[in-house]
Order: sequence, then C-alpha cells, then structure tokens
Amino acid sequence: MSKKVKAVKKPARKLLKPKLPKRKTPEFVRSDSWRYVRVKERWRTARGIDSKMRLRRKGYRKLPSIGYGAPRKSRGLHPSGLREVLVSNLEALKTIDPNKQAVRVAHTVGAKKRIEILEKAKKRKLLVLNPRGIKPI
Repeated sequence: MSKKVKAVKKPARKLLKPKLPKRKTPEFVRSDSWRYVRVKERWRTARGIDSKMRLRRKGYRKLPSIGYGAPRKSRGLHPSGLREVLVSNLEALKTIDPNKQAVRVAHTVGAKKRIEILEKAKKRKLLVLNPRGIKPI
C-alpha cells in the first residue's frame, strides 16, 4: 500500500518575477501602415482574404500570439512583486496582506480620507504605490 503524504503549507511570500532574460517582443503594427500615411500603426488584426500578414508569409510583420505572453505567475504583478489592490476606504485596508499585496489609493478619494488611508497603511507597514500629491492640512 502507498502512504499518503501530507501537503506542507509554505509561508506567504512575495510573488517575485523570475530573473529570466527578457525576450524582445516585436512591435505589432497594423498591416500596410508602413505603406500609407492614412493607415496608423495602432494594431488592428489583418482580415483580408489575400493578406500576406494574416497568412504569416515570410518577410511580413509578426502577429500577436499566445506565445508572447508573460508567465502566468508573474502576469499582472507590480514590479515590486506584489499584486495591486485598489483602495477607496479604510475598510478595504483591513483585508490586505502586506506580504502579497500593495495598496493603490483610488483617484476618487479626497484629500482628507487619503491622508487617513496613508497613515493607516503606514501603521500596518503596507506598500502604497501612489502616496504623493497630498500636503498635510
């Protein structure tokens, strides 16, 4: 008979982005934007039946594909390695884990409440991503 192994719970830590060399993703530009001034470079998918880009012909620009995506664990993380949490009141600060999450104060928060949130975050040793812009009253 096989023995059951108990899962050991690891302590919470920052989700650090892996130290891999960055792959350079190509600039994805709209088809024929290099040919006509009226066609801007902003990405639009090629839809024409004879489109060489859509057919992925050699010598034409690359199309976005799933292979260019970031690793799933590091996707959506702040460069500090923490997940961003949007905070608009003091109650929301209570649910934040300082080891895994960072605070971003919502732009709709006024000066008075913003100061309160920043003070409370400092006491809990939370990282605030946008602390600037407020002078004490």
